[in-house]
Amino acid sequence: MKKVLITGVNGFVGKNLQLHLAERKDVQVLGFTRESDVAQLPGLLKEVDFVFHLAGVNRPKDPHEFATGNAEMTQILCRAVGAVAEETGRKIPVVCTSSTQAALDNPYGRSKRTAEEALFALQRSVGVPVHVFRLPNVFGKWCKPNYNSAVATFCHNIARDLPIQVNDPAAALTLVYVDDVVERFIQLLDGADALVDADGFAVVVPQYTTTVGELAAQIQSFKDSRSTLMTARVGTGWIRALYATYVSYLPVEAFTYTVPMYGDPRGMFAEMLKTPDCGQFSYFTAHPGITRGGHYHHTKTEKFLVIKGQARFKFRHMQTGEAYELVTSGDKAEIVETVPGWTHDITNIGSDEMIVMLWANEVFDRARPDTFACPL
Repeated sequence: MKKVLITGVNGFVGKNLQLHLAERKDVQVLGFTRESDVAQLPGLLKEVDFVFHLAGVNRPKDPHEFATGNAEMTQILCRAVGAVAEETGRKIPVVCTSSTQAALDNPYGRSKRTAEEALFALQRSVGVPVHVFRLPNVFGKWCKPNYNSAVATFCHNIARDLPIQVNDPAAALTLVYVDDVVERFIQLLDGADALVDADGFAVVVPQYTTTVGELAAQIQSFKDSRSTLMTARVGTGWIRALYATYVSYLPVEAFTYTVPMYGDPRGMFAEMLKTPDCGQFSYFTAHPGITRGGHYHHTKTEKFLVIKGQARFKFRHMQTGEAYELVTSGDKAEIVETVPGWTHDITNIGSDEMIVMLWANEVFDRARPDTFACPL
């Protein structure tokens, strides 16, 4: 069982790291918060095998707190880790979150740079493994909005129909996703080799670059997708991470939303989701004896899944006249695929309402519907 100390355990990165570590049975977490007594650090360090030093101050009421919360606390931590190494021979690895602003000559930057120097001095003096991350903007769930993160502020405000302020849309942003940060931290906990840049600072990959204007527009598109039903490509990379972050800021009353439902004597039809290049998803119902369809496509294809009731599908080849029919029901998860050049329909042959899921490989375009009536 590894014992891990997380300073700043209740902070943004700390909360995410703590949750990931709680999923493991081989790690015990000891936490150190802003309310903890710094005099407790030496005692805590005698118990632990690894340190994630995430505590820090970035927006104090008194600028003097930069020095105490960043530089002095790190120096105390380093002295305690060094003492353990000298007394017992145990070299407790330390992962520390610094900031790209440590390169700047302002009170915050100087305090972070002093903290970095204390850690590297510890590494040189007693050989303790030290991994200092000069992180750019970190985004993800649980980051405090209206504080020091444009991503958190934009997600929080847009999700609530509150205004956002974009002073310079062209301003560049470099970002890392909190799950990628945590993943790298845990890799180091598990013994991974150091990965550093030319200046010796540990790095997290991937890093994403965008502008403030592009960021705001992308987050607004997430909100708009509930009315347009057109989703962004949220399955990979930057957009996946940003969409997950946006959804995490939804107020509980916005966990659900409605989509239009269109009814007629045959039953009901509702579209659920549209994509830029992978079609759309919908579902429909049909009363007993009702037939839907009776058309063919040149290129468009569809997949039907009956999830309730019993259906008969009929097909006829538009050139040869070859006919085919099949029966499927909600008792069996069976996909029925329509084929270009075959007219087709679906009839509810059961005694109850039929419910059918439908995927089409393209979003319906009224100007070019590729749907031509031809009853069977």
